[in-house]
Amino acid sequence: MVQGKLPAVAGLVLVCSLVPAPATAADEREEILEQVRVVGTREAIYSIPGSAHYIDHENIRGLSYDDINRVLRRIPGVYVREEDGYGLFPNISLRGVDTSRSAKVTLMEDGVLAAPAPYSAPSAYYSPTTGRMDGLEVLKGTSQVKYGPHITGGVINYLSTPIPETATTFLRAPFGTDQDYRLHAYHGNTVDVDGGRFGYLVEAYARDTGGFKTIDSAPGFTNGGDTGFTNIEPMIKMAWEPDSQRYQRFELKLGYTDKKANETYTGLSTTDLRASPYRRYSASQFDNIDTDHVRGYLRHFISLSANVDVVTTAYFNEFARNWYKLNDIRAVTGGLSENLSLSAALAGAASGEGLSCLKGELACDLRVRANNREYSAAGIQSDLNYRFETGNARHKLNVGIRYHNDVEDRFQWQDVYSQAADGSITGVVAGVPGSQDNREAETSALALYVQDTITFGNWVIQPGVRIETLDLENRDYRPGRTNAQADLNLASGGLGVAYRLTPGLQVLGGLHFGFSPPGPGAAVSGLKEETSRGIEAGFRYTNDRGTWMVETVAFHTAFDDLIVVDNIGGTGSGDSENFGEVDAQGIEFSSTLDLARINHWGFGSEIYLTFTYTNAEQQNNAQSTNAESIFSFGAPGNEVPYIPRYQTSLGGSVDFERWGIEASASFVDETFTSASNVTVELNGVGEPDARFGLTDSYEILDISFYYRPTNHVKLFAGAHNLLDEEYMVSRQPHGPRPGIPQSLFAGIELNF
Repeated sequence: MVQGKLPAVAGLVLVCSLVPAPATAADEREEILEQVRVVGTREAIYSIPGSAHYIDHENIRGLSYDDINRVLRRIPGVYVREEDGYGLFPNISLRGVDTSRSAKVTLMEDGVLAAPAPYSAPSAYYSPTTGRMDGLEVLKGTSQVKYGPHITGGVINYLSTPIPETATTFLRAPFGTDQDYRLHAYHGNTVDVDGGRFGYLVEAYARDTGGFKTIDSAPGFTNGGDTGFTNIEPMIKMAWEPDSQRYQRFELKLGYTDKKANETYTGLSTTDLRASPYRRYSASQFDNIDTDHVRGYLRHFISLSANVDVVTTAYFNEFARNWYKLNDIRAVTGGLSENLSLSAALAGAASGEGLSCLKGELACDLRVRANNREYSAAGIQSDLNYRFETGNARHKLNVGIRYHNDVEDRFQWQDVYSQAADGSITGVVAGVPGSQDNREAETSALALYVQDTITFGNWVIQPGVRIETLDLENRDYRPGRTNAQADLNLASGGLGVAYRLTPGLQVLGGLHFGFSPPGPGAAVSGLKEETSRGIEAGFRYTNDRGTWMVETVAFHTAFDDLIVVDNIGGTGSGDSENFGEVDAQGIEFSSTLDLARINHWGFGSEIYLTFTYTNAEQQNNAQSTNAESIFSFGAPGNEVPYIPRYQTSLGGSVDFERWGIEASASFVDETFTSASNVTVELNGVGEPDARFGLTDSYEILDISFYYRPTNHVKLFAGAHNLLDEEYMVSRQPHGPRPGIPQSLFAGIELNF
């Protein structure tokens, strides 16, 4: 069993920590601290023979972004399916993997797994809050074997605010449309004390908004304007660097999130979205999600010699949420006795009676599900970094081991509200807690990786391998259900190669084998792990002054046993399934041009351009026979749902001594929303379903201005979706959903 191997991990960490060594040079400190980053810096990208991107806090704050979807538009090869307009529940894909709930992307914060239960429940609808981040790193292709467990697409590492080296106080407070208030504040310092150096950071992030949608009024319900959310996130970090023969650093991080959102799965009919996109039907009046999240880590850095260092991190993650939301409708006047899915109702099923029920114009029953779940995760990981030379070659050998355990606990029930013909609620039958779902999924995983970055002459060669052993258990406490257990042994590897043709031009390429394991419930049912074979080739160029940077990469990834979610909430069986084979290929382009330095202007001016072309194509008939699944009835040659063929982003800034302007424009192509690639709202057997069809293509322009009255004060204002474009971003979870309308903001930033 994996659990029995935990002492081996602890033993390795202890042995590494006790190895005697000489003193460490002071400049080695930065080398050690960079080990917890995926990319490190923009300059470090040239040491990675694969696709890598880094976004710093200026790229996030410049346009006052708190939505991960908007930030990721700047990176090619990343596809996002928006859902709520604020980025609370992102659906992220890298290089053609299924977008559903970001389940195929390894999400980390400061090098630690961030999702609530990344093995047992990868589709848990989670993203760290972007607005409090100091940066963002993305890896795709051959350079991701150090990370897991989902490495068929890529890795995203969120970088939280670091402990400052000098006394720093920061406050940023934007105010905007829809009673949107945000506050990001922190104070920190690093000081010399007896016996070493002590650093600390105290941070608070908060946001409250009324939301941009309005719920239809009904007798007894008039609070339709409250469709927003509240998010409160305090965090503390402390670090201690003792005066010792070997450089050491102890770092503690503790964070908490209290988030409440009046969000819904229920969309609109296509007709209603075109006429009034920011409307919500009265039947969704009960919908809200309440989350509590506690997380943290204790990390130890130690330099064992001038060439060897070890970073060890023990971490935990406790996440609880109850999403109370409309699940389906029942007992429609027309004599319907079975439940009618929301997607069917939105597409006009049951002679339009289902839609009338949602609008509060017909007597019916509303079944609301309490998706009450708790997640826990904990683990310990240790990474050893050894720098040495063989002949003319320099090596940076990375060896890592991680033991991880996570659990998803579902304890759910359903309440049934009786609605009268005028939309008023006349009664409720409360469900018994645990009656709808009462089960646990648990995974224990032991992971090991080895990667060597070899540099000689103009060459960089990076071979690597990753091995994971998983014990998965599904425990079902409902009457008549049984428990089951499964084991998985997974392996991946890659080889990246880069060659510097000139001081500024580097060509790169590589081969990567990836995997993405199923959750326990699917694994015990015999579902296979998703695997991939990927190749990439391209080049990077930087001119001698560093004023023009270009990266172009062509990629091809062949997925086997692609894992997809049969449904998204309340429709279909709810099971994961192996979709089959998919080939994704395309071209990623990004460029940054520093116009001011090129032309020797007396002010700053930089522009960027990214472009992605992708053809994600099904290679077989879909295995699913469930007519309600958007992945059923697919055929060879069809496109994978929600992967746009074309997307591009263009932006730039002008910065004078006291004022400046920044703008970003994005285009996203339309997408099919089902594997069957139909353009009408009909599922695989011809029944009405609003999840089937197309999304809109759209263009979005964001803009921001700032003025600095003093060196420490910054006033800013701007707009997201400046041209107030109305567009459909998704037909999931249940029916068409709009992007956020024009949102104006203004605020103040203080930095001392």
